[in-house]
Amino acid sequence: MENRWAETVADPLDECVYGSRLLGADPDLVLHGGGNTSVKVTVDDITGAPVKVLYVKGSGWDLASIERPGFAPLRLNRSLELLQLPELTDSAMMNELRCALLDAKAPDPSVETLLHAFLPHKAVLHSHADAVIALSNVDKPVVREVFGDKVVVIPYVMPGFQLARRAAELFPELVTDNTIGMVLMNHGLFTFGETTKEAYDRHIELVSLAEEHLGGYEPRGAAAPFVPAVAIAELRAEISDAVGGPVIVSRTTTPAVMSFVARDDLADVATRGPATPDHVIRTKRLPLIGRVVSDYLAAYRAYFEEHAKPGLTMLDPAPRVLLDADLGMLTVGKRAKDADIARDIYLHTIKIIEQASRIGSYQALPAQDLFDVEYWELEQAKLRLGGSPPEFAGEVALVTGAASGIGKACADALRAKGASVIGLDLTASESSADYLGLQVDVTDAEAMESAIQQGVERFGGIDIVVPSAGVFPGSVPIAELDPAAWRRTMAVNTDAVAALFTLVHPLLKVSPRGGRVVVISSKNVPAPGPGAAAYSASKAAVTQLARVAALEWAADHIRVNMVHPDAVFDTGLWTRELLEQRASHYGMPIGEYKRRNLLGVEVTSTAVGRLVAELCSETFACTTGAQVPVDGGNERVV
Repeated sequence: MENRWAETVADPLDECVYGSRLLGADPDLVLHGGGNTSVKVTVDDITGAPVKVLYVKGSGWDLASIERPGFAPLRLNRSLELLQLPELTDSAMMNELRCALLDAKAPDPSVETLLHAFLPHKAVLHSHADAVIALSNVDKPVVREVFGDKVVVIPYVMPGFQLARRAAELFPELVTDNTIGMVLMNHGLFTFGETTKEAYDRHIELVSLAEEHLGGYEPRGAAAPFVPAVAIAELRAEISDAVGGPVIVSRTTTPAVMSFVARDDLADVATRGPATPDHVIRTKRLPLIGRVVSDYLAAYRAYFEEHAKPGLTMLDPAPRVLLDADLGMLTVGKRAKDADIARDIYLHTIKIIEQASRIGSYQALPAQDLFDVEYWELEQAKLRLGGSPPEFAGEVALVTGAASGIGKACADALRAKGASVIGLDLTASESSADYLGLQVDVTDAEAMESAIQQGVERFGGIDIVVPSAGVFPGSVPIAELDPAAWRRTMAVNTDAVAALFTLVHPLLKVSPRGGRVVVISSKNVPAPGPGAAAYSASKAAVTQLARVAALEWAADHIRVNMVHPDAVFDTGLWTRELLEQRASHYGMPIGEYKRRNLLGVEVTSTAVGRLVAELCSETFACTTGAQVPVDGGNERVV
């Protein structure tokens, strides 16, 4: 492993911040908020008295981006006093640590604070290094063989007060002059030193020794076969039903995944448990092998009944990871970022299993130990920190014309309500965790089918469709119509929507909450204007198409509504030249033309986007086939 330390930092806490970021930036060491770090210093309190302080990573902070405020300052002596207690519940421990803070505004200290406190070194780093975990997760662990007396080895104890107390008891008995680290079996690595740099150097040294023992990791898997989008969407619907609401399901088919799912012993090796117990909160104890969700649900209920204490409420029994020879890996989350976390964790689990299998037989912790962590009060509290999910959490919207104007406003409004969005546009747009931007021409049937396939593989299905892509060919009287412009307008504004409807209907039909479509039509449908024959005709045609869809699809619990915007001037349809033409036609200045409605307001893309999102909400659960104007009021429409 490469040592990437490149700076000299004088202040101990700033040095800890720097070292923490190096640790957090390497996914082979730390994933998604895992790991923790600390530094011990002496400061003067408000009275001027010197106080020994432990700065430890605060809960909710990610090591990769942590800053000084992300470290919780605790009175070190008070922390050490807690370790003298024979018993202490983890909730009580966290309360006591909170009370030991020097700053009431500081984040909650890490649950592993006491492990940092008792170690007699100024700087401490803790990671879940893949290579170290692989050494411990075998039937005959080789941690001592690889590290010798460089590390103290602590047998597995569930994280929390009891682990800290047990480690504090064993460490003084086992430490030698050569000790530079501590390995918590099935958990991770601690290193320490007089400075964070020294602790970091030792971390890299020990991880490198582990990697050398395991050898390289270069997976070579076959190409993933094609799996129809509807097959993925149907699986998502079944999993969503088990969860109790819509979820994101994301497909991964990297060489590492395809090689792993092709193993003859997949059903055995993949069902031995996670690499570390804290992963169980994101991936559950076991993945689903194959596609029979009902079998997994029954097995999870049996697992709960076997290990639960009276009064404990079962979590939803749905899998978070699915492994299949054709699908590769599907990961599940209530939001895209949750599915991505499960993906990242299990990709590293695959690596650990493969590497551990080279030196022995991969072995995880017993089911009871994993159950105790899955239902540990402090772990469940992490999941509750996010509060109530947004209205469209777990749902997927497809928006055409999503890179600008009304389409972008619709995509933004849907994302603000928690939806993941597949954004299609001629112009490329940047993707993120909850947004997949694809550059595609809506009139290219083959490209559209491919884009929908990509979107479903990314998010699992489609629940909401907003056809927003459109063209306005310019103001031309009928006597001067250009046949090519007419055909192009109809192709984009009408034909492409009809083709899209054909592609998405099977997906909307299996939407967990019922499919929703909102077509961006136009005021020109009820009140066409001169010079806009092609545009008006195309929008009238797509409105009729949507009305027929509302009739045909109601039995499939798909509702189809339309909005009729007018004079939305912050879109690509309205060039300066076109604005001048239309204002001149009505004999008024541009500013007045923009507000030529009964309310005297300027209609914006954002206003249209908010209305579209609301039409997709439960507020309009009993509405289909509606045509809603968003035009500030128009005498010809009213």
